[in-house]
Amino acid sequence: QGHLVESGGGLVQAGTSLRLSCTASGRSLMWLHMGWFRQAPGKEREFVAAITSSGGTTYYADSVRGRFTMFKENIENTAYLQMNSLKPEDTAVYYCHAGGAFDSGTYIASAGYWGQGTQVTVSS
Repeated sequence: QGHLVESGGGLVQAGTSLRLSCTASGRSLMWLHMGWFRQAPGKEREFVAAITSSGGTTYYADSVRGRFTMFKENIENTAYLQMNSLKPEDTAVYYCHAGGAFDSGTYIASAGYWGQGTQVTVSS
């Protein structure tokens, strides 16, 4: 069973950028679809972005499309979430997931495994 570790979160001002990393140990990410989710205080966890195992196709929530980019570097066994033009409403704990599946363009995280999360706080 693999282990995911997220990093790169922090406190930033609106309009700036952050890059989150999700690194795996104990298992290669090369053959796994992956996703990023986030959970704000008092809200349910929501989908942010996902990528196919090859890295060839990405999917985004409407709220982040055009601002966030997800990509994989299989040689580094790491997935990234580049977040630009951050807004206060992006404030949340961001979680990485590996080993999900796609169903009609929707990333399903019912199987696989999660990282521990990294806090992103965007001030106005």
